[in-house]
Formats: sequence, structure tokens, C-alpha cells
Amino acid sequence: MLRTTLAAIATATVLAAPVAAQDMDIVDTAVAADDFNTLVAAVQTAGLVDTLKDDGPFTVFAPTDAAFAALPEGTVESLLLPENRETLTAILTLHVVPDAVMSSALAGETVSVLTVNGERLTVDGRDGVMVNGANVVTADIEATNGVIHVIDAVLLPTE
Repeated sequence: MLRTTLAAIATATVLAAPVAAQDMDIVDTAVAADDFNTLVAAVQTAGLVDTLKDDGPFTVFAPTDAAFAALPEGTVESLLLPENRETLTAILTLHVVPDAVMSSALAGETVSVLTVNGERLTVDGRDGVMVNGANVVTADIEATNGVIHVIDAVLLPTE
């Protein structure tokens, strides 16, 4: 059922290069890519589409489908249930910073950034870029209302 839902949500368009996203907002950029199907489904389930289509600017640390698949079995399906919307929203808003932060601003630095859910993330740009232990595998995918940095793990709230 999850695959059917994700297939219905995802488009067949594949994001060819990060620069191609510059004419789309963060949500449309994620939909157009082929590696954010679970993230898009989660954003829709949490009711965050309109928020992430807003003017921003936003920085989104976007977990790949493989990052969601690495969570314990049944976790994603459970999070997508209506009764878990609050938990899902807390997880997703942990991935969003209310400002556009390009990787060049982080090079050689370790910084603490405040997320939309009120928690702080540690971004370490001294050897590549890591966010709370997740690797940034693709940086600086620009969108009309911010930037996406692709990460290889799902960040989980500490509270």
C-alpha cells in the first residue's frame, strides 16, 4: 500500500541536475526528483506542503528514500498514520531551517542552527558536511524559496 501511495504521489520527472531546480520551489523540486518519494509522502501527510511552498527562505536537509528505508521496519508506515501526524510533523520540521544556508557558508565551520521545530542541529563542515551525524551527500540544490541539502539519514528529535 505504501508503494502504491508513493507511486501516485511521485512524478516520473527526474531532476537532472541541481541547477534545474532553480525555477521550482522546495516541494516541487523534491517531487521532481526520484529519490524523495517517502519525504514527499510524509510532507503531504503532515500537511506541510503549503508551508514549504511559502516564500521562505528555507533550508531543508532532505533524507533520501534509502534513509527512510533504513529506519526500523514498519516505522515509516506507522508515521504516515493519521494518529501519528504530530510525531511526523516534529520529525519533518527538525529537517527545516528558517533561512537559506548554502554549503559555502559552512565550509570549515561547525555551527548550531535552529530548526523550525525549535531544536538545534549541529552542522559540521570541517570534513565534508554532516548534520547531527548524517552525511550531506548532495549540497546546494537551489529552489525559488530556499535550498535543499540531501542527507543519508533521517534526523530524529531528542525530545
